Parts: sequence; structure tokens; C-alpha cells
Amino acid sequence: MNYRRSTKCKYRAIGIMSGTSHDGLDLCLAEYSNQGGQWDYSIIKTQTFEYDNATRLRLQNAYNLTGEELAKLNAWFGKWIAARLNDFKANIDEPIDVIGSHGHTVFHNPQNGYTTQIGSGAHIAAGTGIPCACDFRSGDVARGGQGAPLVPVGDELLFSNFDICLNIGGIANLSFKSNGKRIAFDICPANMALNHLASYFSKPFDYNGDLGRDGIINANLLKKLNNLDYYNIKGAKSLGREWFQQVFIPILEAFDANPADKLRTVYEHVATKIVESINLTSKETILVTGGGAKNKFLTSLMETKSKLQITIPNTELVDFKEALIFGFLAVLYLRQTTSCLADVTGASSNSIGGCLYY
Repeated sequence: MNYRRSTKCKYRAIGIMSGTSHDGLDLCLAEYSNQGGQWDYSIIKTQTFEYDNATRLRLQNAYNLTGEELAKLNAWFGKWIAARLNDFKANIDEPIDVIGSHGHTVFHNPQNGYTTQIGSGAHIAAGTGIPCACDFRSGDVARGGQGAPLVPVGDELLFSNFDICLNIGGIANLSFKSNGKRIAFDICPANMALNHLASYFSKPFDYNGDLGRDGIINANLLKKLNNLDYYNIKGAKSLGREWFQQVFIPILEAFDANPADKLRTVYEHVATKIVESINLTSKETILVTGGGAKNKFLTSLMETKSKLQITIPNTELVDFKEALIFGFLAVLYLRQTTSCLADVTGASSNSIGGCLYY
């Protein structure tokens, strides 16, 4: 059966993002308009539903489950998301065209041809009565790509007024245009590493960098982190939980240093790798979003190391840019428009990411 491509000029979509920091579910309702091939957006409503401890632990430990247990969690989480969506849209009168759900990543191993995001799109569509686009990464991985990052098409079409778009979430990644092509890649672990070390202080995260600010840089640890093999890979590349747990954490644990010093060293590492990546672009203006954009210590380190003009937008865009773009990816699916860029992911061809449940 052929899919009927939408040709509307305006769409209302809800984008959903659950990131590697395990802090909560971000929802963003926006209107996307296309006039003469130019896209624009207007954010209507945003909300974060924080995970309680039980939900957070279920998601964090999902990779340890049996196949049947993971299937059960996938369905449960889809129904959980649908319930949050129904609360979110309870007082919204205008019809919503589509939902775009990133899902929660459990496995991401494109080198071996697979990636897994849970939060059943079928249950989301059934529970809300709104079509749901999801599973945006698998098609690209099947074409030999990294399946990530997916946000660059949104950077290209919604935020082209910035030379560079940098997101500092669980993993830091950037996107920029060079010689007519969109280039993007995961830079390094960011909040997932900082939050891991903040847990030694019984804190979910390091507010404004206050814990790490007082530590002392461990030169040997910093050198070890800065020289990780991942940073020598050229071209399309992405990071996931597996790499963080198997490569990054063992290095942290092998060093005999107090948590504050380890945290300060990781701050230096993250800021260094971000600025090194930015400096390779020879660009000038940079849009910074994601939870790390609100970490004053981290952003001050970046500004000290870089002479770029760094723009940190309003809090709404800092917190919800990724959710905004996943709503946009759902709109692109309705229009049957390319959203996975082979130049970015290393796939054999561009593709239309996702699948749609009615």
C-alpha cells in the first residue's frame, strides 16, 4: 500500500524526548509552517514530567532484562507516555496532527547493526487517538548508518541562522554546515558523566557546577580521558550507554582520586572536547541548548577556552529543543521528506526516518 504524502502548509505536532540523563520526559507542542519551502515554528506548550525513582530505575536497568521483560517494559512505557500526553493536551482545543516520539534508548550498537528505543508507539497512538511516529533510528542503521544524530535536519531547516548548533545533554553533540553539507556527530559524554559523579554526593546532578568547581584537576586522569580512541575517529560517529559503561566509567574508577577531583577533571575534559570540536568548524555563532547549557561552571569553561559568540536562548528552547525537533521529524514523515541525512550518519543513502502508528 502506498503512503499518501501530506501537502499541508501547517501542522501541529507534539514532540517527545527521553534522554540518556534519565531525568524526565520532555513534551513540546508546536506549530510548524512551510511557506515556499522555508520552515518556521512556534512553540505552543511545553512540559517535563520528571521520572519518579521507580520509573527511573526501570529505565536505567532496562538493558539487563530478558527479551520478554523488555517487551513488557516497552508496552508499559508506551502506555505511561500516553497517559502523560493525555494530561498534557487536556485543555488544548485545536486538533493535533501527529506525535513524534524518540523513545528511551536501551541499546545503541550501530556497528553491529542494531539500536533499540522503548516506549511503544502503537500504545501511544492507541492511548491518545493521535498518530504516532517513532523508531526514527532503525532505518538509518539498516542502511549502515549510525542512526544518530537525528536532530541535524531540524538544525538545518529550523535554526539555519546559527553557524553551529550544540546540544549538551547526556551526550554532547554538534551540527554545522560545511561546503554545502550538514556535518554532525556526538562529541563526548556530558551530563551522563557529570551526573554519575554527582551521585557520589547523593545528588542527581551538579547544580551550576558547584560540586565540581571546588575540585582539583587530576592531570593523569585528564590525559587518559582526552586520549580515548573514540576521539580519533573521523566522520560519522555516535556514542551510547554501552561505550560509557564499558570504556569511560572503568577509567574513572581506576584512578585513586576523590569524587570532587574526578568531577572537576571531567568538567575540564568535557569543555576541552566541546571547544576542540567547535574550533574545527571555523564558524562564529553557536546556539547552545540542553541541560548542560544551564550549568554555569561548564559554560564558563567553554567561554574561557573559546572566542566564539555563544548564544544560550530562553529556558524553554534550552530545555525543549530536542523535543521540538522530534515533533518536526514526525511532520517530515507525514510529508515523506528526508530526515536522516547520510552525510551526518554515514548511511548508504538519505532516508525518511521512523514508522507511523495510527
